Amino acid sequence: MKLEQATIKDIARELNVSSSTVSRALKDYPGISDETKRKVKELADKMNYRPNAIALSLRKSRSFTIGVIIPEVVHFFFSTVISGIEEIAFSRGYNVILTQTNEKLSREMNSVDTMLSNQIDGFLVSYSKETSDFSHFTKLLDKGFPIVFFDRVPDIPQAINVTVDDFSGAYQATKHLIDQGYRKIVHLAGPSNLKISKERERGYREALKDAGIPINPSFIVECTHGTNDEAFEITKEIFADFSDKPDAFFANNDMAAVGAMMACKSLGLRVPEDVGIVGFSNWQFCSILDPTLSSVSQPGFNIGAKATELLLDIIEKKISIEEIHNPVVLETELLIRKSSVR
Repeated sequence: MKLEQATIKDIARELNVSSSTVSRALKDYPGISDETKRKVKELADKMNYRPNAIALSLRKSRSFTIGVIIPEVVHFFFSTVISGIEEIAFSRGYNVILTQTNEKLSREMNSVDTMLSNQIDGFLVSYSKETSDFSHFTKLLDKGFPIVFFDRVPDIPQAINVTVDDFSGAYQATKHLIDQGYRKIVHLAGPSNLKISKERERGYREALKDAGIPINPSFIVECTHGTNDEAFEITKEIFADFSDKPDAFFANNDMAAVGAMMACKSLGLRVPEDVGIVGFSNWQFCSILDPTLSSVSQPGFNIGAKATELLLDIIEKKISIEEIHNPVVLETELLIRKSSVR
């Protein structure tokens, strides 16, 4: 969404007519000559004029439609979140428009622009990995437009955030590996710009510290993309290059955990006898892998439901932003399977 756009006043100034004349010409009001309409519309097109979607959304009555922006629809976690969103939205008479960014900031900004043009009443957002500048959201928040962030939540004023206790989930996962006798635990971390990645790394560090195990900085390795292929290559490199070989992996997500497991198997290592592995998110495939994958379960459906309830209550003015306990944090659960039990 471009922050600076041509306005009706800009067009009026160029044509030396009143702003009301430009407004009526753009709307094809009677009483405005065809020549004036032509000039106004040609200049509006040339200056890339678009109606102020934010102002229209704030001024008009509710459309009973909310917009949802997520990184990936195929991600199991986000699919469960969507189920929670739709359950609450439809029960309260709202429609849902869904877009995915494919982790691209440009697509995220375009989705915001497009949805505003369609007069949505509010946003539910989990932002892209590329997003570090939140001005396209803060501009809306400053104007009172309802937005609730979930899972990936920004540290910006006025933001309402719904997330899980990533710190606790990571702490429990790492502590479980320690309790099983693993001591040289590698953390396959998420993108460093995401708060969830920072919280999961913090939980990992705290569990090691509480167990009296020194933190080896080289054992914290960022998996930028979080794919199984990326984690596979990283894990093989760790075993090839590190003189101090790890005996366990705690991964920021389940796909990275799968990559680590595949790499260990390709090196002739047994899971869990030689290497223990725990993931995060509890994707469906965790229970059908061999060995089955231990993972931290996130209540995706509940996250979607809670975020939607908050958004609709704000839209319907049942609650004010000041009344919301922020952030809203839901609990995780460590599901212990064969990959981490010696």
